[in-house]
Amino acid sequence: MKINAGEIRVGMLLEHKNDLWQVLKTQHVKPGKGGAFAQIEMKSVRKNTKLNERFRSSESVEKASVEEISFSFLYADENNYYFMNLKTFEQIEIRKNIVGEKGKLLTENLEVTVSFYNESPIEVELPNQVSCKIASTDVALKGQTVSSSYKPAILDNGVKIQVPPFVEANDEIILDTRTFEYVKKI
Repeated sequence: MKINAGEIRVGMLLEHKNDLWQVLKTQHVKPGKGGAFAQIEMKSVRKNTKLNERFRSSESVEKASVEEISFSFLYADENNYYFMNLKTFEQIEIRKNIVGEKGKLLTENLEVTVSFYNESPIEVELPNQVSCKIASTDVALKGQTVSSSYKPAILDNGVKIQVPPFVEANDEIILDTRTFEYVKKI
C-alpha cells in the first residue's frame, strides 16, 4: 500500500530498495529554501543494517502489509522457539535470532503476537508487562533514598535489571518487556 512520505511513523514497516525496513526515527524538515522532506532512520528486518533516507513530501513509499496472529509459547530448544496458533492449534518454530533478547522473558503458555510478512515470521511481540521472579540481588545500603537509587538484580531467567532497594531475592515483580525495566513488586 502506497503512503505519502509525511505519513511515515516510528515502528512502521516499509518496502524500500528490495528489502523490508522498520522505521526507528522520523524527522520532518522544512528548510528555508526548497521543499519539505522527511528524514527517516530505518533498520533492515532481514540484514539488521541501518539506513538514513530522505523522502520529499511529495514522494510516496510502499508500506508493507503485515499479518499479526496470536500465538501461545510452548517451549524452546538450542536454535528455535516453538509457538501454537490459538485458533488453529497449528505449531510453528521461529529462530532465536528473530525473537532476540525478549526470548529470555518467554514463559510457557505466554500469549504473544507474531507478525508475518509474505507468510514468514519477522517479529514476536510480547505483552507489555510480564511477571518475573528475582533470583539474586545486592544488599541495599543503609541511608540510600528509595527514589534515587536502584540496585542490580538477576531474574530467574538470567536477565540483569535494576530494582529499588526494597526488592529482595525470591520476590515476584512486574517487568516492562519493551524497556526491560522494573514496574512494581507483586
